[in-house]
Amino acid sequence: MQNMNDNDIIFDQQRDGLNAFFSKIYALMGVGVLVSALVSWIMITFFLDNMTAILQSGSLFFLVLWIIPLVMVVSLQSLAMKNSKMALPIFIGYAAFMGFLISFTLLMYTATSITLAFVTAAAMFFGLSLYGRLTKRNLSAMGKALGVAVWGLIVAMFLNFFVGGTALMFVTSIAGVVIFAGLIAWDNQKITQVYNHNNGQVSDGWAISMALALYLDFLNMFLFLLRIFGIAGGNNRD
Repeated sequence: MQNMNDNDIIFDQQRDGLNAFFSKIYALMGVGVLVSALVSWIMITFFLDNMTAILQSGSLFFLVLWIIPLVMVVSLQSLAMKNSKMALPIFIGYAAFMGFLISFTLLMYTATSITLAFVTAAAMFFGLSLYGRLTKRNLSAMGKALGVAVWGLIVAMFLNFFVGGTALMFVTSIAGVVIFAGLIAWDNQKITQVYNHNNGQVSDGWAISMALALYLDFLNMFLFLLRIFGIAGGNNRD
């Protein structure tokens, strides 16, 4: 009976520790989303004329700007894995920079499309996160395959940047939603795996790394849904 009680105590401690780890990750991710949303709102509200001037400067300028986050992600993940104190401020800075970039995208869509995309992305994120955390199925193989698919999606988006066309944008957007839906489930399962692999001794760096992954999953889901709603609804801003 004593052994059973001890096992129950250990199980409760592990469960509480895992819940605390999830809470920290979701809190960091939420801060990232909030920072991005706030920066986007500030840009659109107070710097609309400046944004218009930048848009008129040419599309190549934006291609260069969108390469910067790819470089930042690699550096941020490296710092997080080293549990560097710079990881958190750089994560916040990254979220702010993404908010700056996203603000230009939001200008092309109506408030209706933006609202629908955000609500849908939030609902899907919640459901897929719950599935990823509770499912007994190992999603590792799927996660690795989808990670490779992301690079294919990036190539397709770069081609669309130069070639253009609503049809290609719609197809890549559908593919993007499917890919990041799977990654949301996988990354949530991965949180549990990371916690168990480290016997509950997870650093703040791990929390930042996983928060970054979920932040990118949600952000990309939102952007791809935004394109779908904009195209399907025909309510893009001219």
